[in-house]
Amino acid sequence: MNGLKLLGTVMIIGMLSHACAQEKKGQLPTSENPTENHIIPIKLADSEWRQRLSPEAYYVMREQGTERAFTGTYWDNKAAGTYVCKACDLPLFSSETKFKSGTGWPSFYEPLSKSNVGEEKDTSYGMARTEVHCARCGGHLGHIFPDGPKPTGLRYCINSVSLNFKPKD
Repeated sequence: MNGLKLLGTVMIIGMLSHACAQEKKGQLPTSENPTENHIIPIKLADSEWRQRLSPEAYYVMREQGTERAFTGTYWDNKAAGTYVCKACDLPLFSSETKFKSGTGWPSFYEPLSKSNVGEEKDTSYGMARTEVHCARCGGHLGHIFPDGPKPTGLRYCINSVSLNFKPKD
């Protein structure tokens, strides 16, 4: 039993040493620099979300609404860059995975990182769909459909009002 305790202590010290070394190198993730395994959730009161978001963004992101097709800022954007969450600035999609779906909403075949988007079953309006939300703030982004292009065959159909665009330098 003492051998197991010693082994556990050595493992914990090793992990802490590694974390300290990473922190000194500036490599530990922060809420501004998320990684595959570490996203710090943002939880705000409803009143704070209302202050932070426009009425349309609040409706879509906090009440699971949808903007009208062909009306959003980014449905036809062809510039190179990164699409981030409007509510918390988490990087979500690259322009390199954006494609013209003809639906009137920005469409992507994969997110920048699977850990940056959450998925949830959505049976509203008598349909069975998969909702996509921001993994950091929980804001509703849109839905995933299995009719996208290769290599994934997926179409992340995202509301423009849930996004901000950061052009490539």
